[in-house]
Amino acid sequence: MKAKTVLKLFSIFALVAFTFSSCHDQKKVDFESEKEEILKLHNAQRDYHFNKDSIAFANQLSKNFISVNRGEISSPKKNETISRYHGYFSSVEFLKWDDVSDPIIKFSDDGSMAYTIVDKIVAVSHKDENGNPTEGQTHFAWTAIYKKYGDQWKIDCVTSTNKPF
Repeated sequence: MKAKTVLKLFSIFALVAFTFSSCHDQKKVDFESEKEEILKLHNAQRDYHFNKDSIAFANQLSKNFISVNRGEISSPKKNETISRYHGYFSSVEFLKWDDVSDPIIKFSDDGSMAYTIVDKIVAVSHKDENGNPTEGQTHFAWTAIYKKYGDQWKIDCVTSTNKPF
């Protein structure tokens, strides 16, 4: 009978120990690797602008995407984003889409969310209302909030400001 009691106590102890250890068994996040992934997405956006790839650009956005821009909050659908950027990309030639400084990248403690703070100069050429070529340059700053969906980062929100030169 004593052996049964010891066995029961051992089983209870093992079960409790397993339960507590699994609660603290959080997956370690390789923040350097995750930062590299965010930087790849950030740098790809430049390519999407110069290559006028509105579809690839829109594919970086989550289904829950929210835009805060020019005093307005919106949740555009993917097809609306593609259409908007297609029109924009078709109307300009990018001369510059360059970071003023490296983006600041921060992560949540569990590595499921991140944000970038971006400081960028964008220069374009386009035709004015008379069809004459003209150039313009704008200094943008924005915050992009990324969320990890499975093993893929998507942009959930962008808050953007700009000041013309």
